[in-house]
Amino acid sequence: MVGIFNELQARGLIAQSTNMERVEELLNGDKPVTFYIGFDATADSLHVGHFLQLTVMRRLQQAGHRPIALLGGGTTLVGDPTGKTDMRKMLTKEEIAHNVERFQQQMSKFVDFTDGRALVLNNADWLCKLNYLDFLRDVGVYFTVNKMLTAECFKSRMEKGLSFIEFNYMIMQSYDFLHMYDAVGCTMELGGDDQWANILGGVDLIRRVKREEAYGMTFTLLTTKEGKKMGKTESGAVWLDPEKTSPYEFFQYWRNIDDADVINCMKMLTFMPLEEIAQYEALQDREINRAKEKLAFELTKLVHSEEEAQKALEASKSLFAAGSASEHMPTTPLDQSLVQDGSVGLLDLMVMAGLTPSKGEARRLVQQGGVSVGEEKIADAQHRVSLDAFKDGFIIIKKGKKTFHKITL
Repeated sequence: MVGIFNELQARGLIAQSTNMERVEELLNGDKPVTFYIGFDATADSLHVGHFLQLTVMRRLQQAGHRPIALLGGGTTLVGDPTGKTDMRKMLTKEEIAHNVERFQQQMSKFVDFTDGRALVLNNADWLCKLNYLDFLRDVGVYFTVNKMLTAECFKSRMEKGLSFIEFNYMIMQSYDFLHMYDAVGCTMELGGDDQWANILGGVDLIRRVKREEAYGMTFTLLTTKEGKKMGKTESGAVWLDPEKTSPYEFFQYWRNIDDADVINCMKMLTFMPLEEIAQYEALQDREINRAKEKLAFELTKLVHSEEEAQKALEASKSLFAAGSASEHMPTTPLDQSLVQDGSVGLLDLMVMAGLTPSKGEARRLVQQGGVSVGEEKIADAQHRVSLDAFKDGFIIIKKGKKTFHKITL
């Protein structure tokens, strides 16, 4: 039987570890390991970037280990500078508390939190109670500025400016690990590969304070073959909340990814057996669309439900087959305030529907010939859609070859 560590490795998920041989031994062993992954509550929904972490938690839980989902009620007050060129927007405690509650609800779809099989903790419960002077003396003493400045998350910010509040983030995250090591026997921290420096900080802090060994491991970031992060569209992030990204839109995101990324996503994100994925890997040319449909179906089923995945699949097939309307197509009711003299501007409709983030982007798409209303391609950026065009109570705007959106009266 293949151990879970080997399964993760075979799927291309493992990037780095503080002690690869020991981590392999622990994860493949018979004794359950308590590990944690942190999620800062910077929005009111999880997104595709979090999804990989959730699937890893699920895989390890199925292998007998105990996950801790650490919600960053405290660290979100500071903001992780990792991967950011500017300081993050400061959220209020009330906004963060709301986001934490939403995260917890969404996570329960992927991880079993019943009967202590997994824990949900909020670092606000201990970070917000710390005395700053005591914290500096008891924890800050183990961190050197010289070493911290070698971390990529800080180096990349030095030219534009790194605020002092952000400089505390690594110490706070490291303290999280130490606290949970003591409180609930957490011995391993996992996270995306961009968290490597922060994870090393926690492992080193436990070694220095407790004189004991803890472990860290990072996952490969979910990127395209060109190295760009996945999970972004022209209208923003691909969310796990169906109110922010509909099941159909979620399905379409994966249905439309580049051919070169399909198999990698299957391996990293789905629970399909590797033997089955190998069969799809052999597909070429137009047949690759079968692999894309399978990927989109499996991920939509995981995030939403099999019923929603089936609806999205049927809607997608009808659109690809005939460009026809579908009851499952993303739909937006017409904002009547946009109507003037019985018509509405096409650019306004596109922004309203979330097809583009701005009228400037919408104008560019129209001028490049990438927008149709019904069966008519529109080349005039000043085009106005008459209310008479809503013959059956709706119109359909098509962006590119694969994105359809229904506007209803």
